Amino acid sequence: MLSAARMSLGRRAFSSSARSNVHVAVLGAAGGIGQPLSLLLKQNPLVTKLTLFDIRGSPGVAADLSHVNSPAEVIGYAPEQDGLKKALKGAEVIIIPAGMPRKPGMTRDDLFNTNASIVRDLAAAAAETAPNARIGIIANPVNSTVPIVAEVFKKAGVYDPKRLFGVTTLDVVRSSTFLSGLAGTAPKDTDVPVVGGHSGATIVPILSQTAEGKKIVEAGGEGLAALVKRIQFGGDEVVKAKDGAGSATLSMAYAGAEFTDAILRALNGEKDVTLCTYVESPLYADKGVTFFSSPVTLGSDGTVAKINPVGALHPTEEKLLEACLPDLAKNIAAGVKFVEANPPQ
Repeated sequence: MLSAARMSLGRRAFSSSARSNVHVAVLGAAGGIGQPLSLLLKQNPLVTKLTLFDIRGSPGVAADLSHVNSPAEVIGYAPEQDGLKKALKGAEVIIIPAGMPRKPGMTRDDLFNTNASIVRDLAAAAAETAPNARIGIIANPVNSTVPIVAEVFKKAGVYDPKRLFGVTTLDVVRSSTFLSGLAGTAPKDTDVPVVGGHSGATIVPILSQTAEGKKIVEAGGEGLAALVKRIQFGGDEVVKAKDGAGSATLSMAYAGAEFTDAILRALNGEKDVTLCTYVESPLYADKGVTFFSSPVTLGSDGTVAKINPVGALHPTEEKLLEACLPDLAKNIAAGVKFVEANPPQ
């Protein structure tokens, strides 16, 4: 169990000695996730330049954020006059929340055809303009969109698996929140590793690796089943509660900001920054699962330094992992096949 090294959730304790000239680009910055995410990044002192891009609205979002009295320079770009390339030029970290949100009755997989094309085109621009950036993919379905980005970068001859991440931090945030609510502990002291992927049954919370979660796992029964289901399908809870008006935007923005902060802290010199994130991984590659979320330790350049194993599992968690792998393999294959059939122009 990686407790001390793993990113502590629920805190905004930033380093006071920020590295200079850290440029973060947000693609899809005017959307339901992009706007609150950009606000949170504007508040992070490790960000010195923030460039925003969307098909509409980014200049207005940037103008609004520029009134926030934090140091980061904010510039918004529209598609006209090579705005996407301008937003990406010089970026060290790229976060992509762009895409269609889920609606009632939709699964993440239902979003595939629309969001796959959006992510492919943004990835092609990033491969050309900022091939060495660290890229965090929020656009769903993450299980498939991350392989799409990988394939686009491979076709451009600039793929580095250590620089590509799927942002699964919301699953960790939800696990921490839901478990702490049951245990009566502070969320920041209840850090649950979540492995696998980022949709439904591919989300595997390792509750047994926390003292509070171990009690629930060992007790089993309906309490454990309800908690696991809520973690795996927490997004459905939000979609239903918003009555068709949106999906999990604010919590996803928070999780995206936590993910980005981990990358920035590693770039700023913090040692052993570790978080659960979806990356190219050897852990279950023999089962066709070439991308997998597990605790990943970042290097001083903000890229993957070490992919850690999932660790000891309770028998109920072993069954969850066993159920996860076939679906995840199909999701990954769908992303690869999409780029083969629909290559970037």
